[in-house]
Amino acid sequence: MSEYIILGVDPGLKHTGCGIIEKTGKDIRYLDSGTIDTSPEMKFPDRLVKIYDEIEKVILKYKPDAIAIEQSIYAQNVSIALKLGHARGMVILAAARHHLEMGEYPPKKIKSSLTGNGSATKDQVKFMVAKLLNIKPNMLSNDSSDALAAAICHFNHFKLTGL
Repeated sequence: MSEYIILGVDPGLKHTGCGIIEKTGKDIRYLDSGTIDTSPEMKFPDRLVKIYDEIEKVILKYKPDAIAIEQSIYAQNVSIALKLGHARGMVILAAARHHLEMGEYPPKKIKSSLTGNGSATKDQVKFMVAKLLNIKPNMLSNDSSDALAAAICHFNHFKLTGL
């Protein structure tokens, strides 16, 4: 059976969640997860560089075949939306530089893919992520759980499309 590694990312300026799963046939296996944290005290360009550099380290370590990114659809104001867009751009740039297949999914689609409910809470998503990957929910931050959820959504897309 061929293995297929998926990097899930929940982009954020303060916390960017990352999660790695491996698809083997119709099964998935948890490999790793974590967050990339930046501080508001850092200069904005330095925060973006850190996000890019850390995503690239994950890509180089796990050599994923694909990246699944949660689309940002909510922001408190235009300034925050633009900054989140820049953080997302760093993730997309790293993925593009490494020629990764990319799937972008709205939060409702990700939640629905895991729980059957597009309005599921973060706790419900985390519970399903942990259950599907056979790990303990307390191992996961909300950001890493959301990233793994994006990766699982991409995996489910594969199952539905027969890829």
